[in-house]
Amino acid sequence: MPLFPTAPVRIQPYYGYRNRERLFLTARALRSDKPGFEPGGRLRAIRTMIAQFASHEVTGLPVTLELKRAEGSTSHHTGTTDSEGFVHFDIALSTAWETGDESRWDVVALHWHDGNGDRRVEAHVLAPGSATGLAVISDIDDTIIETGITGGFRQILRNWRRVVAQLPDERLLVPGADLFYGALGGGAIERTGKPHTGDRLTATRHPFFYVSSSPWNLFSYLVAFQKSRKLPLGPLMLRDWGLNRATFGSSSHGAHKKDAIRAIMATYPELRFALIGDDTQGDLTAFGAIVAERAEQVRAVFIRRAGDPFTPEELIAKGKIEAAGVPLWLGESYDSGKEFLRSIGLGRDGEAEEIVKAVDKQAQAGNTAKAKETVGP
Repeated sequence: MPLFPTAPVRIQPYYGYRNRERLFLTARALRSDKPGFEPGGRLRAIRTMIAQFASHEVTGLPVTLELKRAEGSTSHHTGTTDSEGFVHFDIALSTAWETGDESRWDVVALHWHDGNGDRRVEAHVLAPGSATGLAVISDIDDTIIETGITGGFRQILRNWRRVVAQLPDERLLVPGADLFYGALGGGAIERTGKPHTGDRLTATRHPFFYVSSSPWNLFSYLVAFQKSRKLPLGPLMLRDWGLNRATFGSSSHGAHKKDAIRAIMATYPELRFALIGDDTQGDLTAFGAIVAERAEQVRAVFIRRAGDPFTPEELIAKGKIEAAGVPLWLGESYDSGKEFLRSIGLGRDGEAEEIVKAVDKQAQAGNTAKAKETVGP
């Protein structure tokens, strides 16, 4: 039973991505209010989060994707929402689209009819630049944020209060992740004004992709968290949840991540990737499998340690990565990320020192700010 059965039909677009020949974008039709995570008290936070999971999916709804090229030509592509409200666009671009030297976001539009009239919403598609040699694929859960929602059923129940009751800007950030990710990505991108279809927006220097076992219901929540901490934005590969073994089984997390990573790498065979994760959700095992298949595309693997001993499967994965000659960083905290940045070979082109300086500068600024707060005006 949906919590808000009379709410208007809205389309929730998720971040898409493309190369010169193909474009991928997923959206979901929901009968719910637009999520808002502005500060407004604990009761508002609880109501907002419950609404994300109690929304009513709209099936069989035609949705049209509008693409506008730089020279002004427009094309339209129509899909229909499935039984869970998702519509997936996998479009072969009729003629090769330019990418430009720098990475960017292309603004596209989604159109639908909700019974009261025609509606539209803008969506964003990441287009890595031709000058980009390195991209990042990162886990989310317990790598940048302690979600408490991707473990077994007991873990979910134990952490449910934190997930439901805390707003994005109240959630715990893994120490150092904001400095490390921000510097590696090239810093946060600040934007003002409303985007319009056909706009080309600046993206981070190194494109980011996020792979998580969290449900799609948390998309807006996770993006709000990333924005609040000025983390690089990028497509999120989340999962559709059900109360079954496919959702809660430990092997399902790794399978989802491996499939998502393979799809991203296949889209950009010319790019090399830094894989970032932790040792709480089988990331090392998943990354080891990817390295065994695509070592030439993996520039380095970074695993944040939680302190637990390696499992036999993780030891095998660690051996695969080392045997392939892919740099592997294992550490308990990001600190300034110097060891990792140097291990992925950026030092050869001088960029590592530039990023390290940026990280150290931000860290020093943060320490100075904290000192001022302590001392007072």
